[in-house]
Amino acid sequence: MRPNRLLKEYGELRVAARDPDICLNLSSEGDIFEWRAVLQGPHGTPYESGTFELHINCPQAYPLAPPKVRFITPVFHPNVMFKTGGICLDILKPEAWTPAWTLTSVCRAVLALLSEAQHDSPLNCDAGNLLRA
Repeated sequence: MRPNRLLKEYGELRVAARDPDICLNLSSEGDIFEWRAVLQGPHGTPYESGTFELHINCPQAYPLAPPKVRFITPVFHPNVMFKTGGICLDILKPEAWTPAWTLTSVCRAVLALLSEAQHDSPLNCDAGNLLRA
């Protein structure tokens, strides 16, 4: 499959006004399927003063299949696997993914997850137990 959608998103990011909360770029200019995002911690949360790096890998079938997203920056959060950076987020599951989502909207969803943890499906049980306590 040709990466037309990714090329379109890349082009839009190059001309769009800078988002103060999200910096999204290719990991390297030679690979349209590998992305890096830097997120500013959401205001009013324990993550507020932090900067968080994500690795985003888009499959060949993107946007029909969701990207794989993980934190590079260690994050203590109920929905983030501390050792691997894996994220439990519904929209990243194939059964919930829709091509209407973009890489920017995925980053927005990750920021929303940092703001409002989903303690019903923790990847990090220690963080989930602390949230429930």
